[in-house]
Amino acid sequence: MHLLGPSLLLLANILEYLAFSDSSKWRVEHPHTLYSWEGACVWIPCTYTVYSGRKDELEELIVYRNYKYDEATKSFEGLILYNDTKPWKGPDPLERVQFLGDQRSNCTIHINPVLEEDDGWLGLRMIKKNSKWMERIDLNVSKTPLPLQIQLPPEIQEFREATLTCLLNFSCPGYNIQLQWSLEGDPGGSLKERAITLTSLTTKTISTQSKLTFQPRWTQHGKNLTCQLWDRKAEQMLSKATVLLDVKHAPKEVTTVIENPMRIQEGDTVTLSCNYSSSNPGVTQYVWNFQGSQMKQPHEVLIIQKVAWNTRPITCAACNQWCSWAPIVNLDVQYAPKDVRVQQIIPSSEIRSGNRVRLECNFSSSRPRDVRFFWKKNGIFLKEGKELSFDSVSPEDAGNYNCFVNNSIGQTMSEARTLQVLYAPRMLHVAISPKDQVMEGKKAILTCESDANPPVLQYTWFDWKNQNLHHYDQMLRLDPVKIQHSGAYRCEATNQLGRVQSPPSTLTVYYSPETIGRRVAVGVGFCLATLLLAFWGVKLQRSWKRIRSQQGLQESSSGQSFFVRKQKVRRAPLSEEPNSLGCYNPVMEDAVSYAALRFPVGDNDTPRTGGSGSSKQEEFMQKSSSAAIHPPSFRDARTLETEGPSPNTDDTVTYSVLKKCRVGDYENVLPNSPEDEGIHYSELVHLGVGERPQAQEAVEYVTLKH
Repeated sequence: MHLLGPSLLLLANILEYLAFSDSSKWRVEHPHTLYSWEGACVWIPCTYTVYSGRKDELEELIVYRNYKYDEATKSFEGLILYNDTKPWKGPDPLERVQFLGDQRSNCTIHINPVLEEDDGWLGLRMIKKNSKWMERIDLNVSKTPLPLQIQLPPEIQEFREATLTCLLNFSCPGYNIQLQWSLEGDPGGSLKERAITLTSLTTKTISTQSKLTFQPRWTQHGKNLTCQLWDRKAEQMLSKATVLLDVKHAPKEVTTVIENPMRIQEGDTVTLSCNYSSSNPGVTQYVWNFQGSQMKQPHEVLIIQKVAWNTRPITCAACNQWCSWAPIVNLDVQYAPKDVRVQQIIPSSEIRSGNRVRLECNFSSSRPRDVRFFWKKNGIFLKEGKELSFDSVSPEDAGNYNCFVNNSIGQTMSEARTLQVLYAPRMLHVAISPKDQVMEGKKAILTCESDANPPVLQYTWFDWKNQNLHHYDQMLRLDPVKIQHSGAYRCEATNQLGRVQSPPSTLTVYYSPETIGRRVAVGVGFCLATLLLAFWGVKLQRSWKRIRSQQGLQESSSGQSFFVRKQKVRRAPLSEEPNSLGCYNPVMEDAVSYAALRFPVGDNDTPRTGGSGSSKQEEFMQKSSSAAIHPPSFRDARTLETEGPSPNTDDTVTYSVLKKCRVGDYENVLPNSPEDEGIHYSELVHLGVGERPQAQEAVEYVTLKH
């Protein structure tokens, strides 16, 4: 078929309108394109209306085939298939092109038979007295019959009514055709009775269609559905169209398959698969009902790791838009005996030493059921059998008892059943920690260990004197331990069934090195103090003897004695001047030193002929105070023997010092100076002419102490 381009068609219409139309308006209605094949016919429904205000009739009708407009002649040129003018003649059955309309509104044309050369377009030239019009009609003529079109609903679901349409864009009265349906796998042709044929022949559409309405089944999914165009006159099929039925349905024939080839035992890995025969759309997920819960997964295989002995029956579902469940399957898991337990049959209450006891071994389930029983105490095999009996139970029978039940799959042990035998405390003894010999100052823990059931309620402690220590705990702590804690200890334990005492255990506490050191130090100190006291006693005795001897010398000199305190200040030796007093002794021996004290004689001084010792002593004290300004000079007593008598022998003083045996020096006596440890003894002797006074029998002395 050759079609005029849209631009060329628009241009032709514009030219036609400008060249041949007047103020009148034409409206022509007909199918836009008509389809046919060679040897068939064409029926062209057509109507027209002229809006001119006049009721003029059609005066001429010309049908062109593939016409063209000639610009030079201002006319249409082409093969004229039909031409008729007023007065109109009726349709001629012998003519290939027939005008079936009228002069006012109908412009229907019938072409029979249609030729392949007719493919293209037709020009319907209509002329009235005062107006003209050219109407283009597209004609599609093929060499073979037209193909059929099968129109399907948006979705075909199983058991839901669906309507399918077989469409042929052709209809021509007088040309006898028929549309027939056929389904693959339906040799009986049950679909024929469900189809109806409809024909449309209007200015809008021209078609022949057959509508098939049915309820598809999932077994029809994927089957070929065919619509055929039959020529009834020739009894032959002209064309056909085939579609593949897409019937939406849930998964079908779902089954759960156990892939394990052997008998399943507890703990095995089990593989299951969820199979189905058909599903549209395809399966998107699988749902497993396992152990009371649902698991969704995208693949069909379920792997159960370490299958449980009490696994419930399993089923699966294959799902697309809908889910289809498979029948349940039982895994029939083989397992060892379950819920094995020891039951105490006799007695029903507490067990005391000497009672009769019977234990029994039971279980809840086993597959297979054929079983055997065994007993163990604290992990040691005892016997085989379902029961275990004691005619007279003892504390040694107490312990953890287990029974074992086995079958061909395996063996199961019960939980330990503790057999408690009640008895009074026994085997008491005192344990000493860290050991029974402890050094003082450390920690000692005494523990009262016993065997009793029920446990000991109270402990009582006793010492080596059998005195109650009023301590009631299991442990007796001595922290810190003392020497006084040494001795034997024992404890007493009491429970509801009796009271028992332990034998004594001895704790020995030793002195610590510190205590030994202190005691040695005290002894050594005491010895040293004794030696020092003895030493000082000897020295004091010697000193006393010297003092007594000196007192005897002084008494023989009939002088008067006094004591002078010495300031312990080391000075350099002083030069002997006429009126100086003093001496320097580098080393003082343990002896009495003597010195002569001379006072200068003035013009006003008068010699003293006598006086009492007290006046001489007062005179000495006065001269001593003046000696601070005019110091007298001391001379050694030994020099007195060589010097001879002094001119002023009346005022001579004998001065002596008693020193301890110590390296030191002798210095002048200064006021407010620290006292020396030595004893300064002086005697004022009147050496004048005349009879000397009787010396006093008493001795005055001073002892200095620091």
